[in-house]
Amino acid sequence: MITPAYISFFKELQKNNHKEWFHTNKKRYENDVKAPFLSLLDEILPVLTQWDDRIPTDSKKAMFRINRDVRFSKDKSPYNLIMKAGFSPNGKKSELPGYYLGIDAENIHVGGGLFMIRTPQLKRIRNLIASRTGDFLDILANQEFKNAFGQLKGEKAKRLDKSLISTAEKTEHIYNKQFYAFAEFPIEPFFGSDGLTDEILSHFKAIKPLNSYLDQSFE
Repeated sequence: MITPAYISFFKELQKNNHKEWFHTNKKRYENDVKAPFLSLLDEILPVLTQWDDRIPTDSKKAMFRINRDVRFSKDKSPYNLIMKAGFSPNGKKSELPGYYLGIDAENIHVGGGLFMIRTPQLKRIRNLIASRTGDFLDILANQEFKNAFGQLKGEKAKRLDKSLISTAEKTEHIYNKQFYAFAEFPIEPFFGSDGLTDEILSHFKAIKPLNSYLDQSFE
């Protein structure tokens, strides 16, 4: 269960983002942050694997490391200020559609869909939308999806293949280079509550039709 101790750790880490502080407080990280986060993943995964049995069942493999990759960053702070997990067929780094969870010192971040898309796959997704535009629009118009996320997100291209112009008249999302949903909400109301798992899964359930749709472009 996520508690105020989880939040306190990240608030202090934000002010002391260096290896010496982290090593001194590593037991706090293990007990107050990592353990409850993994416990939350263990509650979420059985539902997700019922939806898609290709998703790995090991919560530790779904969780991203707290250590930052600073090789190509100007910010050399060694640690992330958020715990993150990814749930996708074939693993968290899979190119297939999946679900995302992040919890920092203030908010819960939930999302899903496709964020990193290679050019050949993007072409297949656009062709899928062109051939099944109605199904795509029905997913985005679904009230459950709109209540959870508002609208589909993603960076857009400036140009489009001429064969897809007619589809663009039906949906501007054919220009998208990414197809994902994302929402965030405060963590504080869920302290001491068992409702967090249900809240996360309700958002994931709203993304599920989008993931199933996008998954067809990989067949």
